[in-house]
Amino acid sequence: MEREAESRPRRVLTVFGRFVMVVIVAWGTLAGGKYAGWGVAAAVAGLASAVALCALYLHVTREQRPVASYLLSAALVGGAWLANWGLAYTLADFLWIGLAVTVLVRVPPAPALLVAAAALGSYAAASPASWLSVSATVGGSLLVGFLLRLDIEARGTARRLLVQERAVRAAEAESAALAERARIAREIHDVLAHSLSAQLVHLEAARLMLDAGTDREQIRERVVAARRMAQDGLAETRQALSALRGEFTPVGEFLVELTERERAPFTVTGTPRPLGAEAGLAVRRTAQEAVTNVRKHAPGARCSVELRYLDDAVELEVRNARASRGQFAGEASCGESSSRELADSGSGYGLLGMRERAELLGGTLLAGPEDGGWRVLLRVPA
Repeated sequence: MEREAESRPRRVLTVFGRFVMVVIVAWGTLAGGKYAGWGVAAAVAGLASAVALCALYLHVTREQRPVASYLLSAALVGGAWLANWGLAYTLADFLWIGLAVTVLVRVPPAPALLVAAAALGSYAAASPASWLSVSATVGGSLLVGFLLRLDIEARGTARRLLVQERAVRAAEAESAALAERARIAREIHDVLAHSLSAQLVHLEAARLMLDAGTDREQIRERVVAARRMAQDGLAETRQALSALRGEFTPVGEFLVELTERERAPFTVTGTPRPLGAEAGLAVRRTAQEAVTNVRKHAPGARCSVELRYLDDAVELEVRNARASRGQFAGEASCGESSSRELADSGSGYGLLGMRERAELLGGTLLAGPEDGGWRVLLRVPA
């Protein structure tokens, strides 16, 4: 059986119990004046040999050495017969009964029953007591050994379950840490990727205009646009930090601010209600990503945002139509160049991040072309 780490009080009680048993056996063996002269020395030597043999047997069974334990079992049974013939009845009974209980606790069931039967059978054959007393002793020994085995197995099972529970908790903690890292990565992308890429486009355009000697007012417009992007990015960073701390602006207010800034129509259907933290964050980030993608990939296109409160879910739909050539009139080639640069500046993980958010909540996200434009539809339980 598997070795079990014992507590200090349990070890103390075990050692004390063994010491008491040795004293009882020694007293029962040497008391009564049965031995005299060299007989006393022989009895003491036999007693010491029996104790040493028992200690060796306990060590061998603990280390799970089956062949050695079976040989020692036979030696203990034979040694008990010798002690019985030498009138050391207490020592003989102790060896037989102790061996039977020990094998039932420490040895696999099949060989344990065989060794216990041999030991208790020897005790029953050699004992002068009545059959009722012998039967009670044999039955009690079997019962004690069986109960001790069940106790050790139960404690071993409890210990293994505790180890497994700790491993599961460690795995859950690691999984939670990885999920939190993924969440923070999405927040960093949503907040920084677009604002910084847009600033880079405007600043690069301003640099090119300076090199080309463009009118100062046009250069100033680019710098002001970059500054506005930096302010928006700072505001979004603060919102992201608030979201990570669990401080959320209501989804409706956030979408109103977003659509007003982008000059996009916003409609709400259904009865508005508070959303959970994760569902609200998914709606916010999806709206932000979808509207930013419209600005990046279809500048000048008409964009609309609709939030629908359903019975057991909430849907966010962002649509944009195809941008016509007339919508770029007056923006000149520089505007078209900057829009192309803005489209190329993203990290490419926007749709992936939105889809991950939806799937983590048990929702869905559909994104694709529609009527010459683009449509993003998010649906999450709420």
